[in-house]
Amino acid sequence: MTVETKVERGLFDEVMVPCYNPMEMIPVKGEGSRVWDQGGNEYIDFAGGIAVSCLGHCHPAMVNALTEQGNKIWHLSNVLTNEPALRLAKKLTELSFADKVFFANSGAEANEAALKLARRYAADTHGEEKSEIIAFKQGFHGRTFFTVTVGGQAAYSDGFGPKPGDVTHLPYNDVDALKAHFSDRTCAVMMEPLQGEGGIIPPTPEFAQAVRDLCDQHKALLIFDEVQTGNGRTGHFYAYQGLGVTPDILSTAKSLGGGFPIGAMLTTTELAQHLKIGTHGSTYGGNPLACAVAEAVVDVVSQPETLAGVKEREALFREGLAKINDKYQLFSEIRGQGLLLGAALNEEWQGRARDVLVAAGKQGLMVLIAGANVVRFTPSLVISKQEIEEGLARLDKAIASLV
Repeated sequence: MTVETKVERGLFDEVMVPCYNPMEMIPVKGEGSRVWDQGGNEYIDFAGGIAVSCLGHCHPAMVNALTEQGNKIWHLSNVLTNEPALRLAKKLTELSFADKVFFANSGAEANEAALKLARRYAADTHGEEKSEIIAFKQGFHGRTFFTVTVGGQAAYSDGFGPKPGDVTHLPYNDVDALKAHFSDRTCAVMMEPLQGEGGIIPPTPEFAQAVRDLCDQHKALLIFDEVQTGNGRTGHFYAYQGLGVTPDILSTAKSLGGGFPIGAMLTTTELAQHLKIGTHGSTYGGNPLACAVAEAVVDVVSQPETLAGVKEREALFREGLAKINDKYQLFSEIRGQGLLLGAALNEEWQGRARDVLVAAGKQGLMVLIAGANVVRFTPSLVISKQEIEEGLARLDKAIASLV
């Protein structure tokens, strides 16, 4: 007979690799935009599992999809295909520019596939010397060695030995720097259509258009990392649809599964043919359970009323944060789109984003940070207006405790 280990926060330090520093409380139950910990304390969730829980916790559409598929078939591998994967792929192509889909388990894996496709396409059509990947400082594209190298934050990629080569980082939103550097050696540009981890930085329309134009001029591919911005987060199903700039390859994950791990790379028929049989793969990619849940998520999120509701909720957040700022004078600006918002701290509050996060937790509110100076909000896309008001009231109390 096995003795059950008592699960407390101290057990993390005993058994887990110390690359995270989780909060003291352990959530055990979630419903909608509320979470309860082991002690029965209730929290309003403005974090959404870092832009993942787009329908909140335990949404009936997701629970039903998972339960139904769980009683049918769980896993097959890519030696076979399955119905949920095919249905989901069809829906994603109907909702985007894409013709073809590759399924993975995470945003990093979707980005890895996107980068490998870009390099393979360039080698096949232009030769091995066309291999440079341009990315942007403060960008974030995942934690595999290739994607973390392409991401523009050296702190995440240093210290692991020689990095994948031919990757250039330029300043985001700097059209002149981009024009000066671009050449026929450039194979692809990878960018977030709204930088997430880098501080919730939107591109200027001029910058987004310049990237597309330069890619066209130099026969390079444009990869949009929509891991955080995709699946309704900005109020468009994909953020590129609000920019008026269409990529050649798009990666998506996070909100795609609403909490069930899944990622996808979307592209065109012309490009997809360069990943021939055996050139890339994923054992769990296209898993029936993941795809069934993601299909349910996509069905809800893609509804016009859901997307319109994101914009309505954005307005409520902006209004509420402006009122808090009138009282405490701590934000320099509110950045972002839809329900991917960042409250940038002003000079007097520099470096205190984590202080706000911790204080909010004590008041029963879960928020995020994006660097040391931005408080980030990525709640459920269907969070109730009453929960927004109540959460903002708790944020007010948290900030009052720091003044």
